[in-house]
Formats: sequence, structure tokens, C-alpha cells
Amino acid sequence: MPANTTRQHAKRSTYCDGISRRSCLQLGLTTALGASLTDLLSLRSRASESGASLRGPAKSCILVWLDGGPTHYETFDPKPEAPSEVRGEFFPIETKVPGVHFSEHMTRLAGIADKISIVRSIRHNQGNHGAGNHYMMTGAPPRIPVGCGAFVSFHPSLGSVTAHQRGHQNGLPAYFSIPSMSRSGGPNFLGAQYAPFVVPDDPNRDSFRVRDVALPKGLETDRFEHRRELRSTVDSLPRFENQATGDPVLAADEYFQQSYDLMTSKEAQEAFNIQSEADEVRERYGRNSFGQRALLARRLVTAGVPFITLYEGGWDHHRDLFNTCRKRLPEVDNTVATLIEDLEERGMLDETLVVVLGEFGRTPKINKDAGRDHWSNAMSVLMAGAKIPGGTIVGATDRQGYSAVDRVLSPENFASTVYRKLGIDPGQILYTPQGRPSHLVSDPAPIDELMA
Repeated sequence: MPANTTRQHAKRSTYCDGISRRSCLQLGLTTALGASLTDLLSLRSRASESGASLRGPAKSCILVWLDGGPTHYETFDPKPEAPSEVRGEFFPIETKVPGVHFSEHMTRLAGIADKISIVRSIRHNQGNHGAGNHYMMTGAPPRIPVGCGAFVSFHPSLGSVTAHQRGHQNGLPAYFSIPSMSRSGGPNFLGAQYAPFVVPDDPNRDSFRVRDVALPKGLETDRFEHRRELRSTVDSLPRFENQATGDPVLAADEYFQQSYDLMTSKEAQEAFNIQSEADEVRERYGRNSFGQRALLARRLVTAGVPFITLYEGGWDHHRDLFNTCRKRLPEVDNTVATLIEDLEERGMLDETLVVVLGEFGRTPKINKDAGRDHWSNAMSVLMAGAKIPGGTIVGATDRQGYSAVDRVLSPENFASTVYRKLGIDPGQILYTPQGRPSHLVSDPAPIDELMA
């Protein structure tokens, strides 16, 4: 990764308290960031099978996570009649839905507002990154006070539960997180076999390769096959098996074979071969890292992967909010709109749920540094696909955007909606390895307006 790209990623992954994702890793939390493919295959073989208990329209979910807390004022809930210190520098624009306005840099999404729904009335009481992230990523509030920089997991994430309930197809892992994992995006008591498979490399680069799927550089197919044959010869030697526990090497052989099969799987190789996309398609998504990751997510959905998180950091705008949004919002606007249109054109939108959100919204008053601070009393969430009624606005904030006041909803309602769309019963009880019961969602009521 070029030095400038590394610095940019580090900048987007650092929060207001100065704690970075790299710091979390240095604290010994490496395993929480996702497993290698062989690890997932190994652990999955010991997992119990569990099927979905409801019938939902969505086969897959693409969750776009704008980490840090995107502003609702400058995206989907502008307040043009509020005082200048509240409404900010951007103007509202009309959308395709009469009477509905977005902020001025949401032009592409405004043009397809009849295909999307915006929930403006989710609120909670966790106003820091760690706790807010956990609440929105799992549908469960943290059990103890959590600081901004905390990397916490008290409950399985949406993606891990989906992987647990829905399983995998074509040998691909059931849960991806690209290019990294949200701090609360892990499996908790479900086990590491349901951790996301992380794809850190940038698909916008010509050298893009996915770990554990493509052969290592310099290792040609014939050479790799020769090594496999050599391994088989060694494996044919007599072994002394413990009758009580079995031979762990035999199990390792099985996991190696599964990894080998995936490396040589046509479906898996095709899913990651983003270079095969037509230039006009790649340009349409945006020839930038976020755009190409969204395109990769669509390819994974096509291959049957049920849950993909697109992690896009750098939305903790305590300062210079307007200049930053002028640069970044058009990129997100274009890519998300293109993703929705592309899925519809391919006949996949009705069976794919697209969600865009972060951990909370931003404060009503602009601070002295031309930014907005953390604010969990109001936020906007975009949802599309999976037969969600387009052109729907759910709930409302007050005229200055201080708080959700109409059709007030919780993270539990949001999580239950995602689960029901995916055919997963949010009211079910899961059990820890120790046999302790845990409600998947304490309030399993979905957002009714989105369930038509």
C-alpha cells in the first residue's frame, strides 16, 4: 500500500479521543478483526447448523457503515428554517418524491428517492463511538459504560448472526467486512467461525488480490500443484492415532483441502475478479477505493454471500465539517446510488437489502471549529431493496433537528427490520456455549412502514 494511502486510511480510522484501530490491535485484540479463510473453514466444521426460521425477501445484505457518525443535517434531514448556526452552509434540494428534501450534495440519491427509504427517527442514549457502534451493529446496548475508543463485543453483530443463520454458498465465507471490521462487528459467543472475512486490499488497484483465495505471487499453478502432491505423499505415511481424540492432522488435511478447493473454485475466483468488469461499470461506481469496494460487494452478492459490510471511516467531523463533506459526500452519493441502480437493473434489488448508517448523528449547533459533535438523539438511516417501499420517509425530527419526535424508533427496531428482511427471527433465543440464553433482539418489533 502506498505511503499516502496508508496515511489516509490511518487518518480516517482515528477518532476524537486519538485512539486508532491500530492501537486496538496493539492491545492484543487482533483476533477480533476477522479470521483467515483456513481458520473460518476449520471453525465452521465444528459449528452446529442453524437455519432461518422466517421467510424474508432478502438473500443478502450490503451494509455501508460510515464510521464516526455521519451528519443528518448535511445528508437526509436538512433544516432550512433553522437558525444559521443550526442549519449550516448547505441548502436543501428537491428529490423525486414531492415534498421530500435532501441536502445539496445528495443529488444522485435525490434522483432515485422513489427507490429508497429514509428513517429519520432512530435515537438512543449511547453518545460515544464505542457504545453507539455496538448498539447499532448488534441491536443490543452495551452492558457496561464504554469509552469512545473501545473495541467491544457484548453481543453478536448483524453480520455474524446472518452467517450463523444463513450459512454459506459456493465455498465462500458467509460474512465479509471490507476493508476492515467495525469495532463491534464480531461474533461474540457465536464463535470465531462467524467472524467476518476481511478483505483489506484496495480493489481500485491493478495489483488487487484477496488473501487465501488467489495463489501467492511467484507461485504458478503447476508449482502449487506439485507442492500439493508432495504434501499428499507425506500424508500417506503411517500415523499413530489417539483413539480418544482422533488425529488432528487428518482434520488439518480436510481444512487444507477446502482452502485448496476455494483457491481453484471458478465461482470464488470470478467473484473477486473485479478486473473483468467493463470499464464503464467501474467508472460508474467511481474509480476510487469506496466505489470499487461497493462494486466488489455487488459481485459477492451475485456469488451468494449473505452479508457484506462496507466499512468507510472518517465521519467523526468535529471540525471543518463543510469542506470535508463537499469532498466526500458526492463520492458516497454517487456510489450508493449506482449500487442501488445496478442491483435493480440486474433484477437483484428485491432480494438484496442495502443499508447506509453510522453510530449516531451530529449536534444541532455548529461548534467553534466549524464542526458538529456526537449526537445520539437523532440520526438518519438509508434503507433500500428487499421489497422496502421506495419513496418512504419514516418518522421525523423537530424543526431544528434536535431530537426524533415522530415515530421514535430504537436500534432494536432497526436490527429487527434487518433480520426479518433476511428471513431471521429477531425474537429467537440463542444460547452461549455455557448454555446461557440470550435474546437475539430484546424488542423484536421491526419498522412496520418498511415491511410492506
